[in-house]
Amino acid sequence: MNIKKIHHVAYRCNDAKETVAFYRDVLGMKLVLAIAEDEVPSTKEPDPYMHIFLDAGQGNVLAFFEIPNSPAMGWDPNTPRWVQHIAFELGSLEELMAAKERVEAAGLEVVGPTDHGIFKSIYFFDPSGHRLELAANTVEDGMLEELAKVAPDMIDAWARTKKAPHHAAWLHNGQPFAEFMAEKYGAGEK
Repeated sequence: MNIKKIHHVAYRCNDAKETVAFYRDVLGMKLVLAIAEDEVPSTKEPDPYMHIFLDAGQGNVLAFFEIPNSPAMGWDPNTPRWVQHIAFELGSLEELMAAKERVEAAGLEVVGPTDHGIFKSIYFFDPSGHRLELAANTVEDGMLEELAKVAPDMIDAWARTKKAPHHAAWLHNGQPFAEFMAEKYGAGEK
């Protein structure tokens, strides 16, 4: 199998028109296309829907279904609301701060910016209650390689203990990455 990219990611929305307006006006996305049917093509169920597709940049497509004959949208009560979210990448910290102002000017409550060590981000909700994240990379040379190197051991440690392993604690403990690398590998080694 040779997966080339994600074709689109689809979520449910309460109102297709309101959703298009939000993503267009607040996030600057363009409506690419809309598909409406009275029958679900894959299952042949009689269930009218509106399926909208939005340009999320660089060939990425975010899609939504409005399905008015189904029960009201709900959320998994066993999963915290912060877990499931859609994250979009911006080009710089300056763009992130300008986006924060734009989102707040639209009357939305914004959390952040939050520092994740390799990027900073803000969080807010769309009109249907989907949590959105806007992120700007702050990664330094060597960080992603170090994270990739320790990822398998972190997964193994997590599988055994279900406690956060500390292989990448430098992401959130305030220790500069260069200092961490010097301590771990010694001067001049990597």
